[in-house]
Amino acid sequence: MGTNQNLAVLAGTISGPPTARELRSGSTVLQFDLATPVDGQNISVPVAWHDPTSAQHASIDDGVHVVVTGSVRRRFFRVGGQTQSRTEVVASVVIPSRRAKSARSAIAAAADALMRADG
Repeated sequence: MGTNQNLAVLAGTISGPPTARELRSGSTVLQFDLATPVDGQNISVPVAWHDPTSAQHASIDDGVHVVVTGSVRRRFFRVGGQTQSRTEVVASVVIPSRRAKSARSAIAAAADALMRADG
């Protein structure tokens, strides 16, 4: 694999209502936590999805099982005069897992892009 590749693929349940906020740039980010099983226990993974369509936004909610493809990112921000950081998955695709064919296609497309980038 190439050293500059970053691909995250997750399946899990949205735990809590997603929150949307508008950025200074005018784009919207939808943030939610995804409960996903790791070594027999559920862990919470923060997910940020930039500019989902209104139909995409409407398709996800608390308790919905989804498949997410994207990349891992650590971002830094200031709160109360202190620098904080957050590691999150920046979603490229979020698909309810009940749409199994679409979810499989999204995973395959992400893997193909990763392999093409590896050269």
